[in-house]
Amino acid sequence: MSGGREAAAVAIVGGGPIGLALALHLDMYGVPCTVFNTEPETRWHPKGNIHNARTMELFRKLGIADRIRALGLPGSHPFDVAYFTRLNAYEVARGRTPSRDARIAVRRSRPATDQLPEPTHRVNQMYVERLLFEEASRRPNVTMRFGWTVEELAEDDSGVSLVARGSDGAKEAHRTAYVVGCDGSRSTVRKAIGIRYVGEDQLMNVFMGGEFVSIHMRIPGFYDALGERRAWMYLTINPDTRIVIITLNGVDEFMMHKRKSPGETVDEAGIRRSIQRAIGADIDVTVVSQRGWNAGGYLVAERFQRGRMLLAGDAAHLFTPTGGFGLNTGIEDVANLAWKLAAVLQGWGGPRLLETYETERKPIAIRNTDVARGMGKAWHDIEVTPSIEHDTPEGAAERARAAQSSFVLKNHFVLPEERDFLGVVLGARYDGSPLIVADGAAPEAGVESYTPSSVPGGRAPHLWLDDVRGAGSSLFDRLGRYFTLLRFANADTAALERAAGRAACRWRSSTFLTRTRVSSIRESSRSSGPTSTWPGAATNCLTTRRDCLRP
Repeated sequence: MSGGREAAAVAIVGGGPIGLALALHLDMYGVPCTVFNTEPETRWHPKGNIHNARTMELFRKLGIADRIRALGLPGSHPFDVAYFTRLNAYEVARGRTPSRDARIAVRRSRPATDQLPEPTHRVNQMYVERLLFEEASRRPNVTMRFGWTVEELAEDDSGVSLVARGSDGAKEAHRTAYVVGCDGSRSTVRKAIGIRYVGEDQLMNVFMGGEFVSIHMRIPGFYDALGERRAWMYLTINPDTRIVIITLNGVDEFMMHKRKSPGETVDEAGIRRSIQRAIGADIDVTVVSQRGWNAGGYLVAERFQRGRMLLAGDAAHLFTPTGGFGLNTGIEDVANLAWKLAAVLQGWGGPRLLETYETERKPIAIRNTDVARGMGKAWHDIEVTPSIEHDTPEGAAERARAAQSSFVLKNHFVLPEERDFLGVVLGARYDGSPLIVADGAAPEAGVESYTPSSVPGGRAPHLWLDDVRGAGSSLFDRLGRYFTLLRFANADTAALERAAGRAACRWRSSTFLTRTRVSSIRESSRSSGPTSTWPGAATNCLTTRRDCLRP
């Protein structure tokens, strides 16, 4: 074993999208970190496809949202969800979602108080993961140790010692202040600190439940067989084939989710036959890769922290892909955790600050798990007869019934963006956290609807500050890395600014407080067309972090 090494202030175990996002957040705060990942590079196999509006806001804060939005489908390709008997036959139903270019183009026509400055982007995780890897590799505070497996972890009063094994069998000893496990459902970190999952590990009798195979394919003739009826997600409704196909690049790459029967062997010949039956044409299909996975689990870790070791992403919560909440919940986890690690390591965070990570994020994980479970239970498969494929009045009637089934209507992807569980996406609140000073009643929690509010404890309401609607145009673009004071009208903030300045000087944190002046919501919005206001918009709103910050 080689001699001991300093693994920077934070060691991140797991270099998937959650671990890499944490590394980028820590770099933004000036905190050195090392990312350990067993595989030598990011996994090139399609997984999750949804990066919701809150995740895209956090990517905007990191300065990479536009680059991520450029990944995946061409700008003009629709993000529709379409149901067919077979893809070259009858179209049964369609949920329409604008293309990337069309959705971004409407920014200028939206009111200044539009709460979706960064709309959901449907792009496969493998593309995003590769971009995050490339970005993290360039950041000065990030050391990449891909191809290294963390095998041993031992904590003491001053830090954590770990042993990592390289792909060549060599071992290294490292020393770090904190370890964050972003290493998925089989987390080495979670096992090392003896934390279990709690919840429902297998929800059956639903469409997305049981054993599935995820298949990465190239189908050059796909759009020739389909015609001009392009979509992002394709689902089939016929007596013998029920599959989900998602287009990855809008040209020739696709992924397919196929349910696996007990004891079934899924080979390439069988995959080709399934695809050809679903399309209704004998076309060439190349299987790039396939991986098995289990759908229908809803699990949350008992604890998110023990001492100097913490959990994030799938290591902390694991639930069915219905709703796409897993990845997105994990991105919010690390955004919450990163500034707290920075505060403790830089000396202005109190000793109990890190405890608030679990206090704030575990209830959100439980809430999101419950919502995903409800969605999974509602999305049932459908039984149809051969007549659904017939050009007869009976066939037309069966297709009409299928269009109104839960298999179609309970698929959340068919919902318009403003109703697609927006209350879950943007409505996370930390009421009751020791970091929050209550100031009024929080808005009633919704699932599909989001109510922006200036009551401390939730996401700040969004506001466009000019007509350009580009970089620097959003209120979120003006927020500092740590605390930001928003001054409305003529509120006197001098005393608060002096106190913050003294604290910043004392703890040598030049970014402790950033001052942004907004003369008023209405005045800032006048040049941007019609406006609306949110509850409490005209009042001063200050969220203070009390017991967990040093005086």
